[in-house]
Amino acid sequence: MSGRKSKSNRRSEQDDERRNGRARRRREPRIMQAGDLLDSVRDEDALRVTSRLARSGYEAYLVGGCVRDLFVGRKPKDFDVATNAHPRQVRRLFPRNSHIIGRRFRLVHVRYGRDSIVETATFRAEPNSDGDDDDLLITEDNEYGTAETDAHRRDFTVNGLFLDPQTGEVHDYVGGLDDLETGTLRTIGDPFTRFAEDPVRILRAVKFATRLGFQIEDMTWEAMCGLTPELSRAAPPRVFEEILRLMRSGTALGAFRKMRSCGALDVILPDVEEYLAEGDEDRTARFYRLLEALDTEVHRGYQPSTAVCVALLYHDLVELQADPETRTLPGAPKDRGYVAADLLAPLAERARLSRRDSGRSRRVIVQQRTFVRPSSKNFRPRLFCLSEDFDDALELFKLRASARGQGWDIYEGWVERKRLADSMDDEELDAERKKGRRRRRRPRRRRKGGGSQG
Repeated sequence: MSGRKSKSNRRSEQDDERRNGRARRRREPRIMQAGDLLDSVRDEDALRVTSRLARSGYEAYLVGGCVRDLFVGRKPKDFDVATNAHPRQVRRLFPRNSHIIGRRFRLVHVRYGRDSIVETATFRAEPNSDGDDDDLLITEDNEYGTAETDAHRRDFTVNGLFLDPQTGEVHDYVGGLDDLETGTLRTIGDPFTRFAEDPVRILRAVKFATRLGFQIEDMTWEAMCGLTPELSRAAPPRVFEEILRLMRSGTALGAFRKMRSCGALDVILPDVEEYLAEGDEDRTARFYRLLEALDTEVHRGYQPSTAVCVALLYHDLVELQADPETRTLPGAPKDRGYVAADLLAPLAERARLSRRDSGRSRRVIVQQRTFVRPSSKNFRPRLFCLSEDFDDALELFKLRASARGQGWDIYEGWVERKRLADSMDDEELDAERKKGRRRRRRPRRRRKGGGSQG
């Protein structure tokens, strides 16, 4: 018999958790001195925000991923702040450089200069139930609370740590320090409740487990596998943004393997899952080698554009459906441009891709054949090198060459062509554009009846 809890039992536990949560959670946090950890905080702007909040009588902590990353020796991408000050109170403390954003989750962006934004959120509490206990999906999360309730509202224990820059203390209400020590990823509270509240947390679990090299706790994994259909209820743009984060994480290969194992890929990218599931092992291996090549480039500093990410996912599908011998879609085969447009259209609509990104993705796929096209009077390689989509198209060709283990000499040849094209002056560029241009002569119209009459 499966160890998974019945729906009625889970609902009963969820009701108990909501009714008794505050009483059960009233306990002192585990506190430890941050020590050298605080010296690793290089974000002076985040420290300025916490300092001003503290001087004004509010609690203020660095929270979430930045604290987690400091503990595991990673450089935090950004530093977020949590406080008991409400958004309008924060706004009054930073009147010239802040604004309130969000509807489902209102918070304050405190801006320093052009690029530095410190995200400042008010402590949250358990959201009020709207009377439908069978639907746990959170659509609004602006019920304010304390540091303790806020910790319990977060997704995973390792993301529930609070660092006080004023005292140098780390506050742990959820057992995050223990899980960091053992390399365990688990939800805070019942995992079925947490993933039902926000199904995108399933993809976040995949991201953290693969990025940090953590083992997903058994009950958390069971809930992920059981609730993947709930991903269809999440906002598609949010889901797609998580896909892009996974592809840019440097651990795309592990992430996609995990998404396939728990069933998430079948929900969020059903055409990609179908392509892999209905193919042989070689097809799956080729796809995984492509993701591995992407990871290698990301670790070297490359950040793929949205167009490259989409084109990487769909290139082989387009090739399959454009080939009359392998096509499985109804209707006569079409050229690659039409096939790419047909396959990308549903994703573009769901994820609200811009026309620019969807159009560029399609062109990047189609242009892969151009790299192996012989020169001719009608094809001028240097002008192709200067086209708008060339850099993205060449990046995808590079990834494909790396994954296949062939075509590297072709890639290097195009790198050299690109270098020469970039060095052309205006006169050389005009001459290149005029090459092959011939004034078309209109064919002489023959008179009816043949030659002259007389």
